[in-house]
Amino acid sequence: MFRPPTLLLRRPILKPYRLASPTSLRAAYVHSEPASFNPRFQRKVTGWTSPWKLLIGFIPVFTFGLGTWQIYRLQWKLKLIEELEDQLAKPPMDLPRIINTGALPEFEWRRVTVKGIWDHAHSVLIGPKVRENEGGYNVVTPLQRPDASTIIVDRGFVKKDRAEAARDNSDPETRVEGEVEVTGMLRLQPKSNAFTPENQPEKGLWYWPDIVQLVEYAGGSKASVQPVLVEALDQSDIAQHLADMKRGVPIGRPPKADLRNEHATYAVIWFVCLSNANCPH
Repeated sequence: MFRPPTLLLRRPILKPYRLASPTSLRAAYVHSEPASFNPRFQRKVTGWTSPWKLLIGFIPVFTFGLGTWQIYRLQWKLKLIEELEDQLAKPPMDLPRIINTGALPEFEWRRVTVKGIWDHAHSVLIGPKVRENEGGYNVVTPLQRPDASTIIVDRGFVKKDRAEAARDNSDPETRVEGEVEVTGMLRLQPKSNAFTPENQPEKGLWYWPDIVQLVEYAGGSKASVQPVLVEALDQSDIAQHLADMKRGVPIGRPPKADLRNEHATYAVIWFVCLSNANCPH
């Protein structure tokens, strides 16, 4: 009887399966590499912390914070305007002979009445400025009060072609001689911005009312000049206002608190950015 080769019919040899001992399993677990070290697993876990995703997630928080801050600023500005209007509603007060400059912050925007003689020799033009679509300057002149200190008065706006005549008091039609009475409001040192050039008194160039420089230019403490600024008020009717503007008479500021208040607009912008999750560029 033919028998096939043993090699073709040989059955596979089954080896017995050895179970790992508890000790070896414990060692394998201790020395195995944690899943967090697997690069693919690591990307899935920490991918959300990429700088771009962090930026996207921070934008809503940032815009919400700015919008809320503008709401607080709006409330503060409205309260400030109300306080200033209360100050302006009070009757004008007379200034004492010697003014306590330390108490000026309590009386800012308060209406005052002062009498004296203009020191035209130390008048300056501050600007250029624009008012009612006309280019010009503000005329600032020391006011010598009788038996009292001298103060600085911003007399108001005058058109460019009439500015020098108003400063020098050289126009026969608008010349002012003798004692005058001025109603204005007390102001503290105005602030200049980063784009305002520095004053050059030696060249006659004044871009903003620096009270310290104006006092020194008018003679300083030796001439009894105090660092007190009064802005004259325009209390004329519209016909007189237009006539004075044409003749070159300095026009005082309106008798109201004209503080900029755009915080409501800014708040709306930031909350719109929050809703769109996008900021203006």
